[in-house]
This record gives sequence, C-alpha cells and structure tokens, in this order.
Amino acid sequence: MSKPDYDPGPRIAHAGSINLGTPDLDRSLWFFRDLLGMEVVEQVGGVAYLRGYQELTHHSLVLTQQDQARVNSYGFRVKRRQDVELFQKQLENQGLETLELAAGHEAGRGEAVRFLVPGSEHPFELYYDIDKPLADESIRSKVLSNSSRRRGLGVRRLDHINLQTSAGTVNQAESWLREALGFQRREFARLPQAPDIILASWLSVTPQVHDLAIGMAAEDQTGQFHHVAFNVENFHDILTAADQIRDLDIAYGAGPGKHGIGQAMYLYVHDPGSGHRIELYSGGYLIFDPAWEALEWKLPELEYGQTWYGDVLDVGPGGTFLSTSPSAGLTP
Repeated sequence: MSKPDYDPGPRIAHAGSINLGTPDLDRSLWFFRDLLGMEVVEQVGGVAYLRGYQELTHHSLVLTQQDQARVNSYGFRVKRRQDVELFQKQLENQGLETLELAAGHEAGRGEAVRFLVPGSEHPFELYYDIDKPLADESIRSKVLSNSSRRRGLGVRRLDHINLQTSAGTVNQAESWLREALGFQRREFARLPQAPDIILASWLSVTPQVHDLAIGMAAEDQTGQFHHVAFNVENFHDILTAADQIRDLDIAYGAGPGKHGIGQAMYLYVHDPGSGHRIELYSGGYLIFDPAWEALEWKLPELEYGQTWYGDVLDVGPGGTFLSTSPSAGLTP
C-alpha cells in the first residue's frame, strides 16, 4: 500500500557553533587550545576556528579579536540543505528581517541565514553545509570517531548554550523557540514571585535535556549570554579540571558540583581573554520518550535543581553567577 510523501518541514539538528568576541585573542587561544585541549583548525587574521576532539566538522567555536567581549552569533545546524532556505522563507513570512550570509562567511561553513530571535534579540545563524577537515597528522587520532587526539583537559564537543533575556520578553522568546524552531521544553521553572513568567527553560531538539536554555536576565536586558558548555567525558575529568585550574590565573566561577536539572556535573570558569562564562559539563540523562512531559521545578525543590551537590550557585540579589555578556545585533 503506497503512502503519500510526508515532509516535516525545516528542522534544527543541533547547536552547532558560537562566535565569541574577545579583546585578548592570544589569551583566549591559550585557554581553549592549550588548557581545554581544543584544536585550532584554521586561523585567519584575528579570527580563529576551533573544535573539540570528537567533532569532525570544521569548528564549533569561533574566537574573534575585537574591542568588546560580546557574542557575535549563535549557530545552529539544520537537518537538510534546503532547510536553510525554507527557514528563511518561514521567518520572512512572520515579518522578521533576515540576512543571507554567503558560503565562507565563517571559514569552512556554507551559506547561512541570520536573524534576531523575537523578544530576546539573540543573533541566530542557521546553516547546513560545513567542511570536515582532517586534523594535522601530528595530533590525528587512530580512533575514527575522534578528529584529533585527546589533549589538555579533554573538551569533546560543544554541549549547549545558555541565553538570558528580560522578564518582559522571556515568555515570548521561549514560546517562539518551541513553536517556530521546534525546540522541546524538557525541564523548566517559573519565577516564584510572578508564576506567569518563565524563570528558566531547558530546551532540546536532540535526546539531550538541553541544547539550548533560556531564562530571565537579572539585569532585565535582552540579548544576554550566560554561558556556553563544552562536554568532557566523565565526572573525574571535571574534578581534574577544577584541581588544575586552581593553580592558574583564571576566574573560578562555581563548582564542581552536580545539577539536579539535567543531572550533569558542572564546573564554571571564565575565559581569561574575554571574561565569557564557560561551563565544563559531563554526564546527564537522555530523553527517548516521544511523549515526554516537561518537568516543572518549584520551591523548595528548585534549589536541588540548581545544585544537587557541590557549590551552591550564587543566584541571590547581586549574585555573581547571574552576570552576563551582551550579544551583537542583526548585522554581524
């Protein structure tokens, strides 16, 4: 019995890359390349392209030398080549302004469409084509699923991105990410004193608990960046990182500890070249249930969601853990 063709429409595959602006590229390169062990795939002038040792694509991290420490773009790979154009048409039909980015706008990457998320104003770039270069023979691994040998603290891949926006826009942005881009809400919390407002929401398009999180910014601003997480293999790697980083001139954020939300172990530090918050992340659970119902964290259990064990995250008034970095606008 023949069945009609079914087209699910354009879809996001995963969080693919982030472009961090840094006032001190050399210091940032030391942090990501020499300490975390990421591979510099290509460097063109003041722009460096890096990846973890289990990433076969050209890059997941772009470091851009610039005066301001801001996030220039958040990149998401789509599932099919035609989805770039389909998403662009969908966005324009919603009245959103888009920019077409030619192939090579980021080295190794094909054409992309750039836009600002309604409400939150974060600059997203959607793309499909990306090169898969071999690592230099001097660091190439014999394991075919590794792009290079494990080095430094052993960053494997980009894990997730955490965004923040104002209290007045967080509901709009979170709903739009789910309805327009297909992210699924996995776990969430409401603001205790204003339960109609989302405090934070963990969203994914993969079996991970979150590829993307969005929450309310403490300073009530749109377009804010809280952190990007890079995955390491196991809990012991987090403890090793904490031990080694204590000896270095690096701003120690929070951890090591374990989140109740997502159930992964964390360590937050700051890139010494830019000040951007970086999370080293390991473990967590996966979701395979197609009928998953989002889990809501309420007081008093919410504190267990933030920290199951380890350092309690400083999220009180004026808490340093709530500090953020700005993002660029529509024009890259």
